[in-house]
Amino acid sequence: MANPPRILLKLSGEALAGGASFGIHADKVRQLAHEIAEVAASGVEVALVVGGGNIFRGVAAAAQNMDRVTADHMGMLATVINSLALSDALEQMHKPTRVMSAIEMHQVAEPYIRRRAIRHLEKGRIVIFAAGTSNPYFSTDTAATLRALEIKAHVLAKGTRVDGVYDKDPLKFPDAKRYEKITYLEVLSQGLGVMDATSIAMCRDNRLPIVVFDLNRPGNMLRVSRQEPVGTLIH
Repeated sequence: MANPPRILLKLSGEALAGGASFGIHADKVRQLAHEIAEVAASGVEVALVVGGGNIFRGVAAAAQNMDRVTADHMGMLATVINSLALSDALEQMHKPTRVMSAIEMHQVAEPYIRRRAIRHLEKGRIVIFAAGTSNPYFSTDTAATLRALEIKAHVLAKGTRVDGVYDKDPLKFPDAKRYEKITYLEVLSQGLGVMDATSIAMCRDNRLPIVVFDLNRPGNMLRVSRQEPVGTLIH
């Protein structure tokens, strides 16, 4: 019997803030949880990585003169807060979840152990990977790529504010051109800022496809999980 499809969803921390500049917007978290629950109910094994920008932005001014390693650790802790918020919203919808943290904090999350994470997915639990890779100088994009490769996800799906990858920022340039498909090398050579170069190179070297899609359009998560043509495919 074929294994069920497995997807890793990368959500920005800003997505949890709704329209606010920082913080957690309860209605937005519930909406995202509802869409994630729909994907899980369709038979897809779901893992998540959530950024921390919505919380870290609130202290960014104070962090400007900090040591980079300290600031990065603060950002990792922000992702734990977001992961717990999303986990709680999913549990209220009777969807079992596990938050697994790369930084050990036994009172609030399981330590990340690859084989245990895969077992949770096989049992139908939604796994939320928190605290990045536990290493400074690595973005949550890179953490998402690493976890996707470790759990052998079929696709890395990144939800953004726009409906795919463009040759320039569509929020600033009305004539920006959207790509339906683009190669890893084209993303790197053109310096397209959809994800950092480390994560794109890792996906290229391991042939992990990336789908970049509009997170604000209802139903897009489910469409991506069904391999429908949504957003931009980086391959």
